[in-house]
Amino acid sequence: MGDQRIAGVDLGGTNITVAVVDPDSKVVDRAKRKTPKEGPAAVVEGIAKALNKLDVTPAAVGVGAPGPVYDGVVMSAPNLEGWREPVPLARMLAESVGMPVYVDNDATVGALGEWTAGAGRGARDLMGVWLGTGVGGGLVLDGRPFRGAFGGAGEFGHLIVHRGGAICGCGRRGCVEAYAGRAALEGAAVTAVEAGRPTALVEIQERLGKRRMTSAVWAAALEEGDTLAKRLFGDAIDALGCGIAGAINLLDLDTIVIGGGLAEKLGADFVDQIAEATLPRVLTKENERRFLVAALGDDAGAIGAAVLARGRLVS
Repeated sequence: MGDQRIAGVDLGGTNITVAVVDPDSKVVDRAKRKTPKEGPAAVVEGIAKALNKLDVTPAAVGVGAPGPVYDGVVMSAPNLEGWREPVPLARMLAESVGMPVYVDNDATVGALGEWTAGAGRGARDLMGVWLGTGVGGGLVLDGRPFRGAFGGAGEFGHLIVHRGGAICGCGRRGCVEAYAGRAALEGAAVTAVEAGRPTALVEIQERLGKRRMTSAVWAAALEEGDTLAKRLFGDAIDALGCGIAGAINLLDLDTIVIGGGLAEKLGADFVDQIAEATLPRVLTKENERRFLVAALGDDAGAIGAAVLARGRLVS
């Protein structure tokens, strides 16, 4: 059974990415399509259509879905339109495609992908931090993905790092995501512009033809030395350092892998700055800890989901 090819699905708010992975965790086939906006049934149909576009018929399917996942049920998915109640995604997709389906949190399978085939190889206790529109986190502890009691472990973006601080999209104040998520950064930048603060961010956004302040916009602003961009990123790095230090102090992690659009654009120097903001806050400083840029890019989630499914299928 272990030599069969497995499909991994990265289910995002914008795209469904599918990769067929061989036993060595190498991608041998891929497909991609836009995520339907009409609710869970349409998303299941979209995943099935993406799987049908593959040249290889997989033995099983793993899915990384946004939000907490418990026993194949996506408990909440605020980034997916129309997902207002828990969705039994594993059962629904298995009935649609006629093969075993296993579902887990997208950040958790991303961390598993990096641990298996990316930057985190060789780690024992790893946390993946994903910097995109929000901030995600996934844990691989003692060589196994860690989900917690109810599937909600690894929600790094919602660690509180500033009591009573900036409001987060989750409705609470002071979360890591409220300072380091791209949506929060853009919101803070727009507020500053409306208050008359000088910045080249809007000009760069227009020059690059972007509808939003994407990772490329921020990278260009930082490269040009934009004062507002540097200040907001300073706050983001401080929040990330505070949150990661708390996770290390709690779990004694040996490896931190940082991925997502911002990390990919800004690279090792950005990750080094996060490490510098983290380590002074860590209790046990004498141990060597690795801070690494994620290596798999957009494939991390799909590879990790396939690795998850292979492990469940074999066991």
